[in-house]
Amino acid sequence: MQVPFVELGRSFDRIAGEIRSVIDALLQESCFVGGRFVEEFERRFAESCNTRFAVGTSSGTSALRLALAASGVGAGDEVITAPNTFVATVEAISQVGARPVFVDTEPLTGNMNIALVRKAVTERTKAIVPVHLYGCPCRIAELAEIVSEDQIALIEDACQAHGAESLVNGKWVRVGSQSTAGCFSFYPTKNLGAFGEGGMVVTDSEVVTERLRMLRDHGQRNKNVHEIEGSNERLDSIQAAVLNVKLDSLDKWNKERRALARTYHELLADLPIGSPEPPEDVRHVYHIYAIRCEKRDVLRTFLSEKGIGTAIHYPTPLHLQPAYGRLGHKPGDFPEAEKWSREVLSLPMFPGLRQEEIEYVTAAIREFLGGERRS
Repeated sequence: MQVPFVELGRSFDRIAGEIRSVIDALLQESCFVGGRFVEEFERRFAESCNTRFAVGTSSGTSALRLALAASGVGAGDEVITAPNTFVATVEAISQVGARPVFVDTEPLTGNMNIALVRKAVTERTKAIVPVHLYGCPCRIAELAEIVSEDQIALIEDACQAHGAESLVNGKWVRVGSQSTAGCFSFYPTKNLGAFGEGGMVVTDSEVVTERLRMLRDHGQRNKNVHEIEGSNERLDSIQAAVLNVKLDSLDKWNKERRALARTYHELLADLPIGSPEPPEDVRHVYHIYAIRCEKRDVLRTFLSEKGIGTAIHYPTPLHLQPAYGRLGHKPGDFPEAEKWSREVLSLPMFPGLRQEEIEYVTAAIREFLGGERRS
């Protein structure tokens, strides 16, 4: 049996007719940049996140960078984040002129350790960027307390967490809705994925929204009046049209991912590996189903030989990447993040993944471990 790491066609087949119809409508109108398709998707995505505004961007990376810039983060500032994330999180910080300040991660979730965040805050801290890693929400209410005390911007990296929720004051709230701004990526493999690149910033702030709209469109509010220096980082109309159709299926697909995760949990429960352990007060959306194994690289090779696709998110924490050597970190500075990078392995996870495929994957892991059991 061959089990792909991801297979986008299985979810596309369910909505192919609707997608083709909306693309035909867009072509008939020749509406390729801006216009009603982008505006409608921004409105509906804001509603889905329970925020007042949403501003489409060209990618998740641009969403992060523009959100930081629109929140006033710039040269000489410090921004606290985690080292075990995709490089875009830290690229965005550096590219607005700020200095990334890393804190280590929690052992169970891989999300940033809140106690260490408190210790890392200085008079130069201008923002905190928590990453909802793999679709598991950070403890956002505790982070909100920290930023409210020190007037720090809270910019959520929700690029892997479309539709994820946290229990705050007895109410389930969507990621992106409890902060200065929440940033999303619509890369094709995401829980809500485009047919190319795309991103979004959600916020309740009119000031941040207005600045975002100018920054993404050459600094103009009105055509040919460039009030600030911006760039071209708009969301394409065709991507907005596709995403607007797919948005109707997001909650259903996330529910399916949770069901698939439960099957993995049950079949792996007695094995001596680390499985995702989200807290009871969050609703994980399993963009990635990541296990941990001390023999990760050997296991990955074994699964590949069985026809099973896997991935590693992420093999080298960012404080040890050459691009960030200037920060002066060394191995051992963030031991939990480094341990995750040595052990983490992402298993197949996508809507349409079949029961027999999960059984095949977990049976192969069981075979590799040779009868070992969780102690």
